[in-house]
Amino acid sequence: MHRVARTATAVIAASTALAVVTACGGSSGTEVAADAEQTLTVWAMGAEGEKLAEVAKEYEKENPHLKVKVTPVGWDVAHQKLVSAAAAGNLPDIAQMGGSYLGEFAELGVLEPVDTERFQEKDFFPAGWQQGEVDGEVYGVPWYVDTRVLYYRTDLAEKAGVDKAPADWKELRALASAYQKDAGTKWGLSIQPSGLDTVQSFYPFLYSAGGEIIDADGKVVVDSPAAVKALKEYGAYFDKGLANKSVQPGYDVVKDFGNGRVPMFFGGPWHVTLLNEGQPDIKGKWAVAEVPADEASVSMAGGSSLTVSKDSPHKAAAEEFIAHLTSTEGQADWYERTKDLPANTTAWESGSLADDPALKVFEKQMKTAKASPTLASLSEITDKVDQAIAQVTQGKATAEEALGKARDQIEGLVQK
Repeated sequence: MHRVARTATAVIAASTALAVVTACGGSSGTEVAADAEQTLTVWAMGAEGEKLAEVAKEYEKENPHLKVKVTPVGWDVAHQKLVSAAAAGNLPDIAQMGGSYLGEFAELGVLEPVDTERFQEKDFFPAGWQQGEVDGEVYGVPWYVDTRVLYYRTDLAEKAGVDKAPADWKELRALASAYQKDAGTKWGLSIQPSGLDTVQSFYPFLYSAGGEIIDADGKVVVDSPAAVKALKEYGAYFDKGLANKSVQPGYDVVKDFGNGRVPMFFGGPWHVTLLNEGQPDIKGKWAVAEVPADEASVSMAGGSSLTVSKDSPHKAAAEEFIAHLTSTEGQADWYERTKDLPANTTAWESGSLADDPALKVFEKQMKTAKASPTLASLSEITDKVDQAIAQVTQGKATAEEALGKARDQIEGLVQK
């Protein structure tokens, strides 16, 4: 892994936070034993916060000495709340963090390193584990993972004369064209043209071509031949009218997938539930497949890790609770409650996780999925890539020009 410099504003914020934490004196030095009476504080984001409170109540019954206080935090305010809590030396004992946050808080020095004797990489998907790793140290235990796969309308594909999922880029573009020409769809493929986090739509192309934004040595490679090739392919869908170049914020692809305007899109595991519940009329008329390959089939990895505050006096109890949540049984239970994909690979060996064909596609894709680097300035870096993609999809620059500009901007954010 490598070290990344923040922008001037971020450096000041980080320095201020560290100074305040130091001024507060850090941990009192008194560690509470795991089996002592105590209250464990946990922050979980979005819907996970609501569901985790249910799990906590059951955990308390099995551990009557312990009270687990779960605070749900909206994703829209999560980052600011964590920053403020870190600056005040008042982080919860356990906090849920995505990869885009973890690098920043690890650099602030407010997270406790993970005991890698107890929590081992071999028990988790590689990309899930890597999201908790910063500069060779592990700060987060994988809680759940997600990745993107291809959703496609099988009935409309058959109408277009195609009876299998596209396996590579050539077949993907051919099917997108056939959907329009022979099945009468408005578009061939839904991919994001511009706006916040457009990079997430681009990742399956970038990674499958063997490209990256920043390599393992910390070098900015966003304009490599592989990345240029990927962006040219991505941009071709807009240039040829196969994808909509003016998608509005909040666009609901599920609705257009159901009515047949959009016959293909890259989606996460939650889309299975959204389609089953929201589009019952197309039940049996769609399927999921691995990301079509160029050099290989590689998708992005997402999800969340569980972290422990360095200043927590309840580290032992926090570790026990995290061990429960990330165990085979705990992960299987969490999937049934939330449909979040287990990060622990053994949880996939029984029940619906083992039997559902759609879920098996997600499992296979996760084995090769690639995590974004855990960098303190990741959101600023990906914003530059978002801008480059938009330049190409709107026909304002070539892939070489757009990515060359992004490289120059990103190099200003990165320091080995």
